[in-house]
Amino acid sequence: MDALLFAASLIAALALSYRPVGDYIHRQVSGERDLRAERWVYRLIGVDPRAEQQWGTYARSLLAFSCVSVLVLYGLQRAQARLPLSVGHPGVPPLLAWNTAASFVTNTNWQNYSGEATMGHLVQMAGLAVQNFVSAAVGIAVAVALVRGFARRRTDRLGNFWVDLVRLCVRVLLPISVLAAIVLIAGGVIQNLSSGHLVTTLAGAAQHLPGGPVASQEAIKELGTNGGGFFNANSAHPFENPTAWTNWLEIYLILLIGVSLPRTFGRFVGDNRQGYAIVAVMGVLAVAATALLVSAQVAHHGTVPTAVGRSAEGVEVRFGVSDSAVFAGATTLTSTGAVDSMHDSYTALGGGMAMVDMMLGEVAPGGTGSGLYGMLILAVITVFVAGLMVGRTPEYLGKKLGGREIKLAGLYLLTTPMLVLGAAAIAMADRGARAGMLNAGPHGFSEVLYAFTSAANNNGSAFAGLSANTSFYNVALGLVMLLGRFLPIVFVLALAGSLARQRAVAATAGTLPTHRPLFVGMVVGVAVIVVALTYLPALALGPLADGLH
Repeated sequence: MDALLFAASLIAALALSYRPVGDYIHRQVSGERDLRAERWVYRLIGVDPRAEQQWGTYARSLLAFSCVSVLVLYGLQRAQARLPLSVGHPGVPPLLAWNTAASFVTNTNWQNYSGEATMGHLVQMAGLAVQNFVSAAVGIAVAVALVRGFARRRTDRLGNFWVDLVRLCVRVLLPISVLAAIVLIAGGVIQNLSSGHLVTTLAGAAQHLPGGPVASQEAIKELGTNGGGFFNANSAHPFENPTAWTNWLEIYLILLIGVSLPRTFGRFVGDNRQGYAIVAVMGVLAVAATALLVSAQVAHHGTVPTAVGRSAEGVEVRFGVSDSAVFAGATTLTSTGAVDSMHDSYTALGGGMAMVDMMLGEVAPGGTGSGLYGMLILAVITVFVAGLMVGRTPEYLGKKLGGREIKLAGLYLLTTPMLVLGAAAIAMADRGARAGMLNAGPHGFSEVLYAFTSAANNNGSAFAGLSANTSFYNVALGLVMLLGRFLPIVFVLALAGSLARQRAVAATAGTLPTHRPLFVGMVVGVAVIVVALTYLPALALGPLADGLH
């Protein structure tokens, strides 16, 4: 009952936010006026905000910005000891700095380190928190570019990457984050520049309590579906997530933009029913996946779980099993990676369900932007399958889906499974990589499979039983994060460019209606079937075998 009330209140809040937030994002990315601060930024970087870009130029701008971001963040970490507010921390080792830079630039936020013991305040603020903003904005910008591809006719222009990036940071992410940070501070999340305090415990022992600018990073960490925690315990730490209601707020922030972007999509294409159809697919997948995960966690398997009525190991008593499972569902159904409980301690089927959430492509509702463009790719594939059934050229939103468009959509869908399964196979074949597994057998394999699933889908959560701060995993996971982020983005932008060049195709009696429940059900079916066919053998070797053991 607690889980139902918790989830129902979240759904109600998100439903109330869908229209105003989606409309607000649409106005900000489609308006003509620039703020004074934005004009200063454009002059500083030498950009003409009125000059729109072809898809190739848009992609090159995005990749160049991301490359510079990796180098800057790597340099900040390596030079940390010489920077102000380092709070006594040395420079981050090279391979760990590389992994962290790749992680935060790709919106993955995988952490092979303890935040409070590794990163100084300046690196946290000027490095990690800044990337939380811009990596989230990059994802939304790509989604907006794809939507423009559907909405525009006979043009090769998709907008201007730099304008989209700046507007999304300044007008969308920053104001919501400021408001959320204030609320979190009121709830007990700390926000200071202190190096910490030495206190005496009730038992008479000395304990160091760390400080730092936590609330400001916590807000964008959740809103931007980033997930990197200021502390090693992430959102299970009382300085990051003090109470049950802040736990609810953080889940709401995780889902807010992903749920609202389909409304932005509907406004762009001039048919709000299309947005409702996409958000309905997201909702069906999210509710089903979260219900299965919660059910697995309240199952009574084993002596201790039977005695307490649920699987409570690795769960914060402030939140309880059900609310923690809802958090786990939200964080793995998006590209967030924040955790308020230990996923490695979940039941085999509960941990397996968290993996399946990511394997779905994190489209329910997915990461900031990446969820929408991933769902639109699934919609394209669904329309193509429907076209094959009736023997006609498929079309979606007035655009014909020919060989080029389907190949790009297919490449998008194949990239992540190839990275996950290929990298996991290499890791299991390498003796040094296997040595990092805390457990042998199916659960040990699940730890490795979860790590590469999380990296390739730019999630960032982990089965912490895997010791990933090694040369192999720092390099391998960093490469998988970069390829898993930017290869799909290139395919999406190429698809957007191809669609934008087409003329409008008039709907006929044979056109598949894409705003009705039938289409919603078909997209849900395609998402589940694609996942099942791709990952089922690996899941059978890992969490399924573990659960049946």
